[in-house]
Amino acid sequence: MLAFVIDLPNSMTLAGLCCGILGIYFAIQNNFPAAMIAMLWAVLLDWYDGPVARRIPGRSDELKAFGGKLDSLADIVSLGICPAIILLSYGDFNPWFLPGALAVIMAGVIRLAYFDVFGVDADGCIAGLSLDITALVVAALFVFEGVSNHNAFAVVLYGVVVVLAILHIAPFRMTKMVGYWYPAVTIYVLGLTVIFGWQMLS
Repeated sequence: MLAFVIDLPNSMTLAGLCCGILGIYFAIQNNFPAAMIAMLWAVLLDWYDGPVARRIPGRSDELKAFGGKLDSLADIVSLGICPAIILLSYGDFNPWFLPGALAVIMAGVIRLAYFDVFGVDADGCIAGLSLDITALVVAALFVFEGVSNHNAFAVVLYGVVVVLAILHIAPFRMTKMVGYWYPAVTIYVLGLTVIFGWQMLS
C-alpha cells in the first residue's frame, strides 16, 4: 500500500492534504493568515499533481487509479472541510454557521463523486464550479478581513461560501481551467502567500 506513496504525484497529493489539515488546525487556532497560506498551497499542489503525473512515462494503471482516488479524498479535506472549518471558526462556532459549513462540504462530496464517475466532457468542460475556486475566493476575501467589522465580514463570508457551494452543484458546465491558468494561479497563490505572511509578521 505504501509503495503507491513513493510515486511523486501521489506524494504531492498527500503534501496538499497535509496543507489542508494545517489550514484546519490554524483556523481552529484563529490564525487565519496561516490558515489561508496553508489552504492556498493545498490548491497549488492539487493543481500540479495531475500535470506531473501525465509527464511521467510508463506510470502503471494501478498508480493512475490510486492517484485519482487519493486526489478526490484529499480534495474534500483541503477544498471542502477546510473552508467549512474556516467559516465555523470565524463565526466562533455559532450553530447558525453550521448550515453554511454543511452546505460547502456536502456540495463538495456530491461534486467530487459526480466528477469521479463522469470526468471531463469531450469538449473539455466540467459540471459545476470546481472546488478550488472556493479556496481561492475565500483567501481573497480574507485579504480585507482586517479592515472590516468582524460581524459584517462573517456575514459576507457566510454568504459567499453558500453561493459557491450552490455553484459547485449547479446545472451548468465550465471549461476546465488549464493552459495559462497554471501560471496565473501560481502567481496568485505566491502573491497572497506574501500578503498573509506579512500580516502574520506585522
